[in-house]
Amino acid sequence: MSPDDVRHPPQADALPFVGVRVLEVGPGQGVAFAGKLFADFGAEVIKVEPPAGDELRAWPPLVNTGQGEDSAYFAWLNTNKHSVTADAGQPADQAWLAQLAASADIVLDARALGEQGLAALAQPLVPPTAAHQPLTAQLTWFGDSGPYRHFVGGDAVARAMSGAVHGNGPVEGPPHLPHDSHSGVVTGLATFGTVAAGWLGRRGGSRHYVLSVQEILFHVVEMEAGIAQISGVGPRLGVNRYGSTQPGGIFKTQDSFIGVFTVTLPQWKGLCRAIDRPDMADDPRFAIGPDRMANADEIDAVLREVFPTRTSAEWFERLSAEKHPAVIVPTTEQLMQQTVHRDRGAFVPVQDGQARFEAPVLPQRLGESGPLRGGQAPLLGQHNAHYRGPGLERRPEALKPAAAGTLPLAGVRIIDLTMGWAGPFATRKLADLGAEVIKVESVSYADWWRGAVYNDAYFRGKTYEFNHNYLLMNRNKRGITLDLTSETGRELLKQLVAGADAVIENYSAEVLPKLGLDWPVLREVNPRLVMLTMPAFGVGNAWSNARAYGGTLEQASGLPLHTGHPDGPPAMTAYAYGDPIGGFNSSSALLLGLIAQQRDGKGRHINLSQVEGMLSLAAPYIIEQSVRGETSPRIGNRHARHVPQGIYRTMGIDAWMLVSIQSTPQWQALCEVIGKPDWATDAGLQTLEGRRARQDEIDQAIAGWCGHRSADAALYTLQAAGVPAGEAKPIASVMRDPHLLARGFWCTLERPVGPYVSTTTYYREGGAPMPIHNASPMLGEHTEAVLREHLGLSDERLAELRAQQVIGTSAVGKG
Repeated sequence: MSPDDVRHPPQADALPFVGVRVLEVGPGQGVAFAGKLFADFGAEVIKVEPPAGDELRAWPPLVNTGQGEDSAYFAWLNTNKHSVTADAGQPADQAWLAQLAASADIVLDARALGEQGLAALAQPLVPPTAAHQPLTAQLTWFGDSGPYRHFVGGDAVARAMSGAVHGNGPVEGPPHLPHDSHSGVVTGLATFGTVAAGWLGRRGGSRHYVLSVQEILFHVVEMEAGIAQISGVGPRLGVNRYGSTQPGGIFKTQDSFIGVFTVTLPQWKGLCRAIDRPDMADDPRFAIGPDRMANADEIDAVLREVFPTRTSAEWFERLSAEKHPAVIVPTTEQLMQQTVHRDRGAFVPVQDGQARFEAPVLPQRLGESGPLRGGQAPLLGQHNAHYRGPGLERRPEALKPAAAGTLPLAGVRIIDLTMGWAGPFATRKLADLGAEVIKVESVSYADWWRGAVYNDAYFRGKTYEFNHNYLLMNRNKRGITLDLTSETGRELLKQLVAGADAVIENYSAEVLPKLGLDWPVLREVNPRLVMLTMPAFGVGNAWSNARAYGGTLEQASGLPLHTGHPDGPPAMTAYAYGDPIGGFNSSSALLLGLIAQQRDGKGRHINLSQVEGMLSLAAPYIIEQSVRGETSPRIGNRHARHVPQGIYRTMGIDAWMLVSIQSTPQWQALCEVIGKPDWATDAGLQTLEGRRARQDEIDQAIAGWCGHRSADAALYTLQAAGVPAGEAKPIASVMRDPHLLARGFWCTLERPVGPYVSTTTYYREGGAPMPIHNASPMLGEHTEAVLREHLGLSDERLAELRAQQVIGTSAVGKG
């Protein structure tokens, strides 16, 4: 596939959501990004703002629209939408909003994230007795049940409480907190994917989902829940140090930075060859990851001395030649100049009044079916006249509620050729929503997340059946084995593909072409097939063969240069961060492809770049670079619009409290709690600018108050006063969190070799957790059932395939 394929101009009548009306109401980046996905793929998205405008219109950087100043970041979040204004306190506007909601096919409702709180859930925009029930998603910070349900939230608060903050940053603390865009984009992707699945299955009826932002954000660090079940999660290891991945950080080069992520012994040896240190390659102290981490200071000292001797591009070339996962860690200016992104059209124009700038394109590339390449942002209330007049006359096709116990993707069949985290996470989402996902492994090439140490314990002790990382990502799937290196195995796969709706794969770029199973072959087998390929930099460019892990993807996005303390090094955000982001992006892309297929019956190849998928998280910096010609320096855990914001030590070992003030009343409540009532009435502290000028002093007061209380005591005291606060919880604490336990977020799944603890879903219908129907499959568990059911194979033929090791249930050595 050439880069021109991903730049194929979209055709308006081919967009998946053309003709679909979406009502977006409520505050926040999450609902705005979900709405953006609908709008940029053709939906008529009506954004409801308060008369004074959405709070995000004030976020920097600001541009001159010709009618005043507006946020460029807000404009990117809202391209191709329609803006209307309504006063939620006015009965006439409430009645009008009800009419508008009744005219919509889909309602994205984030009112519960604002001042109304959960009361919004009891005030549906469309009465449950109405003849038409739009497909609805309601966003909440902590769900509609459990001890935290009425907590005051925020993107930073929910992230801290999800476990996605505590593990990052220096050993001594405080932990690092990334930009709110991280939480907002992830929330938007999760919301969009859930609703898009409902839309794909709308013939079975409408659905009403309630989502928890805390539970969504937990999935960024879900892998650590697997580690916790095996060996426990230890203390924070320091900036850019995670688990046993060493070296796995960012190093200064002659001209910028290089990022490395070393997991296997061959990768370690390749790194040693690249830096001309063969003695280190053979040093037994460095043979395995845990031992390298124990000697991390020594290894990093060598790398800090070696890497400045060459440019980042030179190191990237040397390390790539050794098949070592490494990338250039670019500044935002460098990122926007990189040929791979320019050739793919990764940056698109956004128009906001008379202002024009560049911003990231959505990564779900469907060719003529979208996304739109940039677009116009609406001015405040620009479309009031239309939607208070002729726009109200639309009468959607009536939707009735879906029957209880049904799932929207029932009847959809997906062939899953993915391994690790990102791909299996994407297909787990679809399996949870009812798709038949057939996970394909082989007895000699099992999913490497089952384990990558191929010793006697692996083969004889079958340790590949006990790895909790694999177990967390593969529930509700059917697992089969096929030897794709054999002609027989390849033919069987083609027969399965012939009856499938979609294929997803994340092999190295050269694997499927060598096997004769790439897109040009499979589309001949099934002309209506949707196939998604998801390498780090996409297919068809000079970097397509680059090796990458989730951490590499984050490094390549440039995000670490904007995270961490001002006087510290560039800081990564989470272990293998790119993997869950890639999973969210891939599941959304596959759903978009299936919706387009439902409309036109055509097959399509989705050429997804996982690095490109990270650029939405970097949008604030990319937009600022385009608008101002530079980016602002790091501000640590502080915030441009929420002042004060910080993470403060409490009593206990490595225990921290996040406080994020988003309004003047919240500030006044905080002052009363921490014993500074005079600050609550100090005129100079009633504005962001006034508080920002004295933030050092304010931080000291908050830190002093927190330091004399346990995290629990601080949390409940602050929340009782209406102050947005959340404990920066470690993973072990999240797994025994009383709120998540009360909500049934964790469940125990049984397998033939024993039980394991799994998450449930972050969305619910009817209040109760969504049921998990099947634990993750044993190796080849469903092979014979699938081949009988879908291909009609006889017992005799299956016996032949077992004898030839084309299929099987026990791992064997390669070759």
